[in-house]
Amino acid sequence: MLPKVLQIRHYLIFTIFTSVLLNTTTVFAAEKVVLKYRVFRESLSVTELADFADNGKLSIPMRVGLKLAQQDPNKVRRYLTEPVKVNAIILDRVLNSPVGNVVLDQISEVIHTPSRKADRQAMRSALVLSASQDNDIKLIEVIKNYPGTEVEVDGDRLEKAFNQLRRLQGSLKNIFGF
Repeated sequence: MLPKVLQIRHYLIFTIFTSVLLNTTTVFAAEKVVLKYRVFRESLSVTELADFADNGKLSIPMRVGLKLAQQDPNKVRRYLTEPVKVNAIILDRVLNSPVGNVVLDQISEVIHTPSRKADRQAMRSALVLSASQDNDIKLIEVIKNYPGTEVEVDGDRLEKAFNQLRRLQGSLKNIFGF
């Protein structure tokens, strides 16, 4: 266990970092998401995807795309919105470790930059920012908080990203007790 002074210092640094990120998110957050299913690619606004996740409202392009990809909209929506509880401070520490890099790389196989460059850093930022808001992570929040103007999502493997977050949650719970 860290001495009280170091705990307070870590908390202050995290709080300042989070405040800066929250105040600049609107400038750097993704605006467009490219949803990919096998040979199908649909470019949507993040707002359009969030509307589906939050309200179940399917736009015509999403409805057609999910039907062509033979995807159940309810399952997709569940993967996007089901919360994974994590402690944001502990998550930040873990994601800045070798084990965290493996987790980031695995999730970045599903949600990534169009260029596939700096995926690890972008994912770390999106996850920590998502967790800092309410100590849970939802994939729709990760997509909304993803740095850059565009994010690509491999819809066929969305469940994999969700399950990876669940495993991370379980590991944090086992190691740290929350």
